[in-house]
Amino acid sequence: MQKKFILALDSGTVKNRAVIFDPKGEMVAYAEKKLSVNAPCADWVEQDADEIWSTQLWTAQEALRLANISHQEIAAVAVTNQRETTVVWNRYTGRPVYSAISWQSYQTAQICEQLRQEGLQEEIRQKTSLVINPYFSGTKIRWILDNVAGARELAERGDLVFGTVDTWLMWKSDYSNASRSMLFHLKNLDWDEELLEHFHVPRSMMPEVHPSSYIYGMTDPACFGSAIPIAACIGNQQADLFGQACFDKGQAKNSYGEGSFFLVNAGNEFRHSQNGLITTIAWGIGDEVTYALEGSIFVSGATLEWLQKGLGILHSMSDSEWIAKQVPDTDDVYFVPSFRGLSAPYWDMRTTGMIIGLKERTQRAHIIRAALCALAYQVRDVYEAVRSDIDFDIKDLRVDGGASQNNLLMQFQADMLGIPIIRPYITETTSLGAAYLAGLATQVWQSMDELRTLWHEGIRFTPQMDEEHRGALYDGWQNAVDKVLGWPD
Repeated sequence: MQKKFILALDSGTVKNRAVIFDPKGEMVAYAEKKLSVNAPCADWVEQDADEIWSTQLWTAQEALRLANISHQEIAAVAVTNQRETTVVWNRYTGRPVYSAISWQSYQTAQICEQLRQEGLQEEIRQKTSLVINPYFSGTKIRWILDNVAGARELAERGDLVFGTVDTWLMWKSDYSNASRSMLFHLKNLDWDEELLEHFHVPRSMMPEVHPSSYIYGMTDPACFGSAIPIAACIGNQQADLFGQACFDKGQAKNSYGEGSFFLVNAGNEFRHSQNGLITTIAWGIGDEVTYALEGSIFVSGATLEWLQKGLGILHSMSDSEWIAKQVPDTDDVYFVPSFRGLSAPYWDMRTTGMIIGLKERTQRAHIIRAALCALAYQVRDVYEAVRSDIDFDIKDLRVDGGASQNNLLMQFQADMLGIPIIRPYITETTSLGAAYLAGLATQVWQSMDELRTLWHEGIRFTPQMDEEHRGALYDGWQNAVDKVLGWPD
């Protein structure tokens, strides 16, 4: 029987997905299941690691059922994941010693401050290109070892292992996820012994690291009925960049999910950002590593969720477009949704959110429109930082994620950046990118040139706003951000 389909497992922040693709890169089946998110204390965000595994397995089995194909027709399994979320478990029992600490959690803020006081910021930046921030994995590992009874003793005995969600699902790791830990040397492509010592993390906990397109092993036959090669492992935003066919230096994408993530292909040469971005490994194929510059925006679609569940002025997030269209503009209302601090390019975790410019005539539609505009302004902040860092042009921006379906937002994004915004025909680009990498490893596809022919443009939004109006609106946004940054702690 010909093995021609790829099963992509996409473990996200709020849901797990499984997507089956055929050799033309078309979706054959899709299944999803929501995940629980817990907040045991203020600013803490955790998840049940066992639930992540069980729901991911269910979606995979459901996708196979919906596709009405045999497991024997699956050429490979691909894994992509929410990146910095951290799991520590016992290598012998397979049991987590604590909940999965989400990338969104701030429970390691005190550890981050201690690392800053020890003067480690520059060493960490030089080796990993990351800033000291609770977002990344390294401090989460240390928090678990410091706060879970008996964990450090087990780790020093060699009984515990660490992984992000990809590693938890298959007990391995790849360059793209390792590069998000604050413990991985981006040039040496290995765990850094000095950083491990600074973070008080035993080397024995760290997983093996391999290229993104690579046969990691085989699935347990009990999962699907036969052993299937696991042939790709990649962080979700890097998978998204690959799935958007941004294979060439200067090609860029932005995803609009809970957070928003702007990545531009920076080629094969490692470079540090001088403007508040981070350098990350986009993917590794064979002996070649591709880097990306990234701007991470912690609050994007979560802004609309807050309008719905917090303020109660939005029935559903999909209603935001038609409500916002009830007014021609925001009437100079600006909404800075820094609920989790300001991330790239500011990296100020002390800030809180702010709505300014409210007037007696301000309506619900103005606030909702201002929230949508905030998503675009934050991307403009990152875009300006990227332009200051690079010596090549970004000709357009490829987009995906839930809020990318909002045509009003996408048109405003094009107007704010002054470049075309392209929404692809297939919007499940994270799963698609992981599938592409697995297909390369198993010869379903022969080259990246072949993959280029599979990506198709859906809708293009071209800039329609004149430069003077664009500049005036963005000046208003920057003024609002300045007020947030200057607000007393």
